[in-house]
Amino acid sequence: MRENRLTRRDLLKTACAAAAGAAVPYVITSTALGDEKTAPASDRVTIGHIGVGSRGRQLFGPIHALGDAQIVAVADCYEDRRDSMAKVCKGKAYRDFREMLARDDIDAVVIATPDHQHVPIAIMAARAGKSAYVEKPLGLSIEQDLACLEAFAKGKKVFQYGTQQRSMPHCRLGCELVRRGAIGKIRKIEVDCPNGSQGGSTAEVPVPKGLDYDMWLGPAPVTPYTVDRCTPPGTYFIYDQSIGYLGGWGAHPLDIMVWGSNADLSGPITVEGTGVIPKEGLYDVVYNWDMKIMLGDVELVFRPGSDRTKFIGADGWIQVARDPNNTLASDPAILKSTPAPDKNELLVSTNHQDNFIQAVKLGDPKAAVSNLVDTVRSDIISHLSDIAVRTGEKIAWDPIEHKLLAGSDKAKAMLSRPMRAPWTL
Repeated sequence: MRENRLTRRDLLKTACAAAAGAAVPYVITSTALGDEKTAPASDRVTIGHIGVGSRGRQLFGPIHALGDAQIVAVADCYEDRRDSMAKVCKGKAYRDFREMLARDDIDAVVIATPDHQHVPIAIMAARAGKSAYVEKPLGLSIEQDLACLEAFAKGKKVFQYGTQQRSMPHCRLGCELVRRGAIGKIRKIEVDCPNGSQGGSTAEVPVPKGLDYDMWLGPAPVTPYTVDRCTPPGTYFIYDQSIGYLGGWGAHPLDIMVWGSNADLSGPITVEGTGVIPKEGLYDVVYNWDMKIMLGDVELVFRPGSDRTKFIGADGWIQVARDPNNTLASDPAILKSTPAPDKNELLVSTNHQDNFIQAVKLGDPKAAVSNLVDTVRSDIISHLSDIAVRTGEKIAWDPIEHKLLAGSDKAKAMLSRPMRAPWTL
């Protein structure tokens, strides 16, 4: 099941020197034989959680409750977080996630770290023979996105993105109707999501006891610790660590755009627009953006707003939102229809975490409702928007060949991000 995985030595040499110690095996308990709600231990997917802050704990509970999953380890840079959650699952606590990845008894990991760690950890997981559930956004750059895609394709491991709306029936119905031609040929798509902001203290303060700040920074540049750096919204609004809500929240409605159409694959993508980059305070990601994008011959308008994707076609429109009450159509009767079964219909999932577990059990990346190929498609739109704002240029992208068609040397340089040595992709 785990051919071609990285060895423990390989993993612990990938970055900063790791603490020594042998991998701890999973101990079979008295529940090993299972019951009516819990599968036998031999049939459970063993899980390691990496990052158990607020979002990580929100994912921990539902997975811990699944009968087909068994959380056996927790990794976090905060001692109190990892120790408390390890007690809940009766598993092992790790300061260094690489020691967890070196274990042979873990099938998959849940990655809910700050944004800048998502792809580096996911790639290490794939190379270690493990599937991964990864929170939004994907990478800090297009280079990271494509490297992640390559790693999971090579390892043939399951990837699930944290775009939970794909497991919401009303979102699936709206996207299915758009794909089936309920509103005719798509002419325009409107996408909006919550905005960013300026602010954040730049005053250096002592690192809290129990936080391994160097490990928390990982591949990010070494910067002074401040009260706003390691907690939301700072984890989303600092450019060294994120691209802001362009990707972190934009991932949701942009993912719906991808799920409901293939407009982004229909021809070259051109991106231009404006936005504000704060000059004071700690936060320095783009906010108040106004993007004008062409996906082949389909116009995409991407701006701050509620959280919705509106498909406008030749015969009407359908708006898809996580809030069922904000999922609307030009004719309400459209949303009351039930598409007939079709071999090309969208995957059905009503539980995002369980869908991931079942895909891992099957060993089938295509069984994950939020797959990595679609994830990369939506995340690239966020990065192209960020590059266009920061350079002030109109840039063009080939979505099939994954290359820049128009843009300055500055724009090309922004396709990647430097990583603090010795961290690499």
